[in-house]
Amino acid sequence: MADVKDGLQSGHDEADAKSLFGSQGRSLPVSKSMDSGIQPDESYKMDYPEIGICIIINNKNFLPATGMSFRSGTDADAAHVRDTFMSLGYKVNLHNDRTGKQMFDILQNVAKDDHSNRSSFVCVVLSHGEDGLIYGTDGPFELKILTGLFRGDRCKSLVGKPKLFFFQACRGTELDSGVETDSSSEENTCQKMPVEADFLYAYSTVPGYYSWRNSSEGSWFIQSLCLMLKQHAKKLELMQILTRVNRKVAQFSSYSNQPGFHGKKQIPCIVSMLTKELYFAH
Repeated sequence: MADVKDGLQSGHDEADAKSLFGSQGRSLPVSKSMDSGIQPDESYKMDYPEIGICIIINNKNFLPATGMSFRSGTDADAAHVRDTFMSLGYKVNLHNDRTGKQMFDILQNVAKDDHSNRSSFVCVVLSHGEDGLIYGTDGPFELKILTGLFRGDRCKSLVGKPKLFFFQACRGTELDSGVETDSSSEENTCQKMPVEADFLYAYSTVPGYYSWRNSSEGSWFIQSLCLMLKQHAKKLELMQILTRVNRKVAQFSSYSNQPGFHGKKQIPCIVSMLTKELYFAH
């Protein structure tokens, strides 16, 4: 893979959202706490007969009515993700240009599957987006509806197992101009689990911001994610890897001919409800 500067020079950078001018994003009673008996295992069991399924949804072409542009470079992302997760042992299913309902149907069918012999589940969505929304080829779809299919009360064969979602998409229209820095600084057996437990959502950018994608190399986030997984998946814990992804993405700067879009920065956003450490190697 080309280094950061070479990657930026080989194409132009784009954002996974509508144009800058016109994108619109869309008390309990006090009670005593009680230990539910979760066993003190510190890492997920990853030695089931299968490590799991990886679903990739790669949306590149959008209906004119959506106002969304062609996503050049996304096929490079899809290829990197496919190769990376196959190398980790996942069975990878790639789906190109799916509508919102088709995305829902794909994930609903996977959620209904029996994952008893699998250690985990991975989903990677490459598309346009806004905060809380991901675009099918026909328009926006709520992310919560897609991820909610795998809640513990809806996909019981994945209860207690890691469910990893990676989203390459904009979450708004804000631009990060960066800031100068000081160069010197450098198996559980509990009776119940929360239905939202054991999820990890890795977003390419923080809420409200553009997410950058190079027209030939692919997106900054997916490039960095795949590189860090290939380098460190055999020895580091997932959150350590994703911290390195954050640092890698932070080193990019946009290269664009559009006024106001050159020299911009980006930082991914990791939201974890994991209850244990995750090591892909076992």
